[in-house]
Amino acid sequence: MIKNFLFVVILLLITSCSSYNSIDTFYNAHKNDNHVTAVRVPNFMLSLISNISPEMQSLVGNTRDLRYMQFPSATAEKTTFLNKQLNSITGNSFIEIYRKNENLKRNVVSIREKKNTVKEILIYNNNNEKGSFLYFNGNFDPVKVREMAKNNQFKNLGSNLIHQIDYSSPGIKQEQK
Repeated sequence: MIKNFLFVVILLLITSCSSYNSIDTFYNAHKNDNHVTAVRVPNFMLSLISNISPEMQSLVGNTRDLRYMQFPSATAEKTTFLNKQLNSITGNSFIEIYRKNENLKRNVVSIREKKNTVKEILIYNNNNEKGSFLYFNGNFDPVKVREMAKNNQFKNLGSNLIHQIDYSSPGIKQEQK
């Protein structure tokens, strides 16, 4: 009886700790930071965004959640802190399909799969001045995702996303503090 109770307590502790390292937690913790641009795209806008490129059309057509965040990263300490936070999010539950490290600069594409489908895509960039992540949740073709990562097609999607949102819906403002 006591063993079962301890097992449940330990399981709850592990589960509660792992939820800290999530996109939701990171997004909510940093969306109100100074000089941060944070965009969470509502479902009705996904069809507008799909016009950015054929690649976005193939991604957005199966997307349930799309987020973009750009944040300042002007000091080595801040860059190291952000790199560690994003590494902890992708740590054990994501598969890293592309990484380029140059000192503290990072360009990383990570995915989470379930059977033969990619469920989540996280693109993280940090150039020691600005950091950003682009996050997709949905059902995606793993071959297409790996091809896009290999051809570096994810690199400018975040800035294209912001431009498309500003262009297609001037009444909707991104969260910027």
